[in-house]
Amino acid sequence: MDVSGPRVVGDMTVEVALSVMASARVGYLLLCDDDEQCTGAITRAQLAAVRDSSAYTDRIRVRDVLGAGGHDRVTGVPSLVG
Repeated sequence: MDVSGPRVVGDMTVEVALSVMASARVGYLLLCDDDEQCTGAITRAQLAAVRDSSAYTDRIRVRDVLGAGGHDRVTGVPSLVG
């Protein structure tokens, strides 16, 4: 994985993450843990799918989108871990 680009933590909301992507003109964000280690990435398409789902609320955080073991954490939202 290319580790250059905007880095965010998982407690950022989906809307803020999409705004950061738009401002940075990138298609993905790198997710980092508290030690600033890159733990994964999330794409604009993944976040947009969550935002456009019927289960979406403005309280959903990026960490809620990525479920453990490939399972959803947000009911009604397709699994984005792959």
